[in-house]
Amino acid sequence: MKRRTFLGIASAAAVSHVLSPGPAHAAAQARTPRPMELGLLIVPFGAPEEHFRRVQELGFRNCFLSLDGYIDGFTPELARQFRDLLQTYSLTATTVEVVGPGTREWNFTRGPATIGLVPPATRKARADALYQASDFAKQIGTSQVQTHCGFIPEDPADPLYAGSVEAIRDVARHCQANGQEFLMETGQETPTTMARAIRDVAMPNVGVGLDTANLILYGKANPVDAIDILGPHIRSVHAKDGRWPTNPNELGQEVLIGQGLVDFRAVLTKLQHLHYPGVITIERETNGPQQIADVREEKAYLERILANLPG
Repeated sequence: MKRRTFLGIASAAAVSHVLSPGPAHAAAQARTPRPMELGLLIVPFGAPEEHFRRVQELGFRNCFLSLDGYIDGFTPELARQFRDLLQTYSLTATTVEVVGPGTREWNFTRGPATIGLVPPATRKARADALYQASDFAKQIGTSQVQTHCGFIPEDPADPLYAGSVEAIRDVARHCQANGQEFLMETGQETPTTMARAIRDVAMPNVGVGLDTANLILYGKANPVDAIDILGPHIRSVHAKDGRWPTNPNELGQEVLIGQGLVDFRAVLTKLQHLHYPGVITIERETNGPQQIADVREEKAYLERILANLPG
């Protein structure tokens, strides 16, 4: 399974101009996105301006920043560049995320030992990367930091559980000092396990980044039902579709929104009833021109649902 290759290599010529980009459309200051407003996940590495421009060209006004490529490079100069680009293209960065450093294997065989804050061998380095990401987020005016915490043990007596909770608490404290929420992205753990970890971390700024497909890809839950457990904690949403795993060693398949098992009408209706305050960020884990075409189609699909939600 490819992770976070979003808009990484597509040619700029592949994007038709939905909105005219450039300084003439710059916002005087960052705007606060409306609840349930659509946004886009990007990996703005290599050519940041190209990535931010594409967000605007595709008709979005906010973006989620996946920043693993910048670990150990969160400089004041980079923060200044990002602030300028966000203003130039009239965008708000809602959340930053890092999941590294170190090897991550997105499967069931090596995933538990290589993903998140759970594995002791990489725990300190990943906590340090999250501290850096939090400090960078503060510099660009972003109030949410998100990561995959990993395969949190379902058994709270597991020796890995206490250390994982303490690591999450430490990162949450750092984010709290920066005026930020720290969000745990769904995927590797059941919703009940995540809810228990949130309770045990016992920090008011710890919340959930609901990835609608990950719950299915990891075989952990139906996202509609997961909202019943995690709903009050949800502060970020990745709109993504997928299918259950059929190989017990490999994750399920991520697919175009509308072609998988996520009932987006039910998900969005429940979030609306919960008065979810955040945005709905489209994440399509492919690359190239087809990815851009997919995002256009997914955006239109979700807009139709949002336009017809019950009041």
